Amino acid sequence: MDKIWLKHYDQRIAPDIDADVYSSLIDVFEQSVKTFGDKTAYINMGHSITFNELDKLSKQFAAYLQQSGLKRGDAVAIMMPNLMQYPVAIFGILRAGMVVVNVNPLYTPRELQHQLTDANVKTIVIVENFATTLEKVIDKTQVTSVLLTSIGDMLPAPKRWLVNVAVKYIKKMVPSFHLPDAKRFMDALNKGQSSSYTRPEVTNDELAFLQYTGGTTGVSKGAMLTHRNLIANLEQVSGILETAITQGEDIVVTALPLYHIFALVSNCLLFMKFGCPNLLITNPRDMQGFVSELSKYPFAILPGVNTLFNGLLNTPEFKELDFSQFKFGLGGGMAVQRPVAEKWQEVTGTVLLEGYGLTECSPVVTVNPPSLEAYKGSIGMPVPSTDIKLMDDDGNEVGVGEVGEMWVKGPQVMAGYLNRAEATAEILQDGWLATGDIAKVDEQGYFYIVDRKKDMILVSGFNVFPNEIEEVAAMHEWIVEAAAVGVPHEVSGEVVKLFVVRRDESLTEAMVIEHCRSHLTGYKIPKHVVFKDELPKTNVGKILRRELRD
Repeated sequence: MDKIWLKHYDQRIAPDIDADVYSSLIDVFEQSVKTFGDKTAYINMGHSITFNELDKLSKQFAAYLQQSGLKRGDAVAIMMPNLMQYPVAIFGILRAGMVVVNVNPLYTPRELQHQLTDANVKTIVIVENFATTLEKVIDKTQVTSVLLTSIGDMLPAPKRWLVNVAVKYIKKMVPSFHLPDAKRFMDALNKGQSSSYTRPEVTNDELAFLQYTGGTTGVSKGAMLTHRNLIANLEQVSGILETAITQGEDIVVTALPLYHIFALVSNCLLFMKFGCPNLLITNPRDMQGFVSELSKYPFAILPGVNTLFNGLLNTPEFKELDFSQFKFGLGGGMAVQRPVAEKWQEVTGTVLLEGYGLTECSPVVTVNPPSLEAYKGSIGMPVPSTDIKLMDDDGNEVGVGEVGEMWVKGPQVMAGYLNRAEATAEILQDGWLATGDIAKVDEQGYFYIVDRKKDMILVSGFNVFPNEIEEVAAMHEWIVEAAAVGVPHEVSGEVVKLFVVRRDESLTEAMVIEHCRSHLTGYKIPKHVVFKDELPKTNVGKILRRELRD
């Protein structure tokens, strides 16, 4: 496909980036410390640290890891929510020349065992709230060193003591566990202070992260992301967004978990490069607390997923916030729904910019420009140095306006899946990555996701895309959120079943179907409506259609 989008790029955006402009992520970090040293890097629970302090703490952790018997290239896991300890651990691991393995803290023992074993993890940094999960499987893994931390460990006294006592003894959020050989993360930092640090000469082709796919469509696989992959994506996204960002000043809100690729790159790494303060939200599910935290800071950028934006819009206090410094919300991870985007613009006075990415692409593939004046339902244009083609089921490339599976090529595409040559060969061909997402492109080069290939519903030979049904459902004022799946039918093959979370108990199945009938053609109208108190989601907020289908 011709890169038609380049004709419509902002003139300040270069069509290509240099993925080798930095020698490694260590280089990116050191440049930011040098430029923004005294600026605030992270804020969490009212406490902040500067880039210079982050430099000192992460270097101490790197020194500890180097003296602990680990070798360069070894995998070190992190299992915690958004806390100040997280960036210290990430940058410490990278600066030690080792590989970061981000672990979802809500994993079951089975999921945790799989990931630790698959990645051959030797050391794990874990918040003690989830240590009981590790205890159940540690003997079945290669883990030899456990570093425990408590929620409030990096807060100043006496707040540190108060938070840790409240979490452990008042809220009883730390189940009992037995890990007799575990050490404390803060002790490791102190030990690293008196240890010598050797800066490794890491090259761009070395692994930086083993980032595991969500596992919502099968076994979780470790995407091998090199320093070059991540640097490329930082340069690509920077090229688009730096036209709207004031470096060293704009506060970015990190409500999505840092263990997820979206927040890892779009918050942690990108805004480290920009020298901007990162406001870490430890528990974004507590919407009242989240909004209260937002009220304390002149925040400028908020990356999130549709369910997060929808949750904020349904929290009355959100509308009362001061949006005078706010520049844009950045949507990804799942489709942004038009009713949510339009309400967002109405409340905040800014456009909700939608982008698209996947773990295997480090992650960003497309994004809308900050100059966008209104939500247009598009995932945007490809970032610089990225090529996209749309393929039909027969392996032929389709043209403008036609629907096909999106294939991506660029320096951000992963090296492959760890220990999974067959799965790698299925998704990667001649540098092209088959995303499994169905899309189309318009004359200006804006792409539109039609749906996930595997989520498509086939009704009497017609393709029905769940996103369309869900967006129509969300237009109803009494519907909070909805998810559509296909269920077997003896005549039509499949019919649409809609799961709905309602705002008003008086909403009936007949009313939902009638609402859909006024916006959808006959075969797309749900035949079954099921009301639920909540929909099953991943920890990032992506609705698990598979679980509903099952």
